Amino acid sequence: MITILDLKAEFDKLTLLHGRTPQMTEVERKGSGAFATLAPFRDGNIFSAKFAGDGAWERHPNGDELVQIVDGSATLHTMTEGGPKSYAVSAGMIVIVPQGTWHRFHSPGGVSLMTATPKPTEHLTVDVEDPRTLTAAQRSNTIEEKWR
Repeated sequence: MITILDLKAEFDKLTLLHGRTPQMTEVERKGSGAFATLAPFRDGNIFSAKFAGDGAWERHPNGDELVQIVDGSATLHTMTEGGPKSYAVSAGMIVIVPQGTWHRFHSPGGVSLMTATPKPTEHLTVDVEDPRTLTAAQRSNTIEEKWR
């Protein structure tokens, strides 16, 4: 079955979430009206989001994530074996985040993005400078593993 998505119409349905923080839970994010699941795709889903503020660290152990910046701009922060790296991204750009790479977005002015995200997502609910410094026990108490 073919799926056709009208991204303009889908983004018009979203409300900009001002003041996003890493501590926000999945329930709070979904309740904000700023995030939507658009369609199933391969081993995950296509999502849309519209927010300003700081996202939490997350990673995808089962595949790469594709992120398209639809409107606005952000800084993509990643943690690599060599340490932290940051990238300025803006409307019209696409990012491929490699499997297993911790990453998060910072957007003081607001960003709208669409992702093709594999399941599950390991999503921290604490704000730490480097998620790799958490022990397995600490991570187990701060990760929302999302299968949506």
